[in-house]
Amino acid sequence: MNSLIIKHGRVIDPANRVDEVRDLFITGGKIAGAASSKADVIDATGKIITPGLIDIHVHLREPGRSDKESIETGTRCAARGGFTSIVAMPNTTPAADNTGTIAFIKQRAAEVACVNVFPAGAITKELKGEELAPIGSLKRAGVVAITDDGRCVQNNELMRRAVEYAKMFDLPVMDHCQDYNVAADGVMHEGYWSAALGLRGWPAVAEEIIVARNILLAEITDWHIHCQHLSSARSVELVRAAKKRGVKISAEACPHHFTLTDESVKEYDTNLKMNPPLRTEADRQALLAGLADGTIDIIASDHAPHCTYEKQVEFDVAPFGIIGLETELALSLALVHQKVLTLPQLIEKFTINPAKLLRLSKGTLSTGADADVTVIDPVAEWTYDVEQSASKARNSPFHNWNLKGRAMITIVGGKIAWQLE
Repeated sequence: MNSLIIKHGRVIDPANRVDEVRDLFITGGKIAGAASSKADVIDATGKIITPGLIDIHVHLREPGRSDKESIETGTRCAARGGFTSIVAMPNTTPAADNTGTIAFIKQRAAEVACVNVFPAGAITKELKGEELAPIGSLKRAGVVAITDDGRCVQNNELMRRAVEYAKMFDLPVMDHCQDYNVAADGVMHEGYWSAALGLRGWPAVAEEIIVARNILLAEITDWHIHCQHLSSARSVELVRAAKKRGVKISAEACPHHFTLTDESVKEYDTNLKMNPPLRTEADRQALLAGLADGTIDIIASDHAPHCTYEKQVEFDVAPFGIIGLETELALSLALVHQKVLTLPQLIEKFTINPAKLLRLSKGTLSTGADADVTVIDPVAEWTYDVEQSASKARNSPFHNWNLKGRAMITIVGGKIAWQLE
């Protein structure tokens, strides 16, 4: 399709403070100011039209573990979830700590991806936290951020130097906040339920120590650090206070952390084992408050696919992580239905906020912008069947959940990447 008219939808474009029922025109892969004479028409009556959704925290597993996921299957999963752009984490095999691996990811995405794939580069070589990766070379190779996600740099001096180098190359730093000494060998949140279930506890302070560290480093370097997947109330408080001081700090939350709690683990379902772990109801409420007041800028999935056999083991030895791209939007729309967020506030966290963080020319429906568009039915009721997922993996705790709201059409560069039949 070269030209499209999406008619009668409620256009929500936070970047331009637009929220009104109107038509959207697409010509030549770009948002147009007027209709083309030969355009296909999509009736979006009763639907929401937004800039293409962006997920900045996705594990595609390729290269190295395409038995878990691949760029092809992971991007199909993203399209089904309404996402037109995703950021691929660097904990691949080999790690994305060199220009060759970044070139492979970009080439492979160009060949098979149905959405935009933006690679993140590693902070340290092999994600070992010992020696800086070639940050300048990674920037030239096309990374949009650096992170050791899945790992956390424990050496504070090394992390400071990483942030300073990132500043030189205008790259945001994203950090998985986890003090290994404090987290130790914990497998779930340390509290009542870990004691009741006899599982090793992982205290929230393991996250909070690194959040505090990152705030101090962002302050001393005057550069942006983004804290990934916050899970604790005190982390939210720390970020809120730092923002009030003008520190260049931001944060994201994942749907599983603001939807579930550590009590959910009581059946020992390994699909509820994640990093950071599910925490208490008080922590969940703090995340909701942080989302509502803007302390938490972005919602991301931390889509982490694993093979079924890897999860079909004892809770202690199962890998951390769940898939989330297909359920992320519906679980987040629940915040609108519960009046935690307005629709424009929610869309902001999926569009312009991640685009600004990563300096992407995405997240807007401005005339001339790339025609990445998501059409959403906010009240469509459906049941998530993980067996029908586009992902290779099946490790979701939301199988058979009744959900409300979903993407109906995902358009990338003016072409329909996915449409609900």
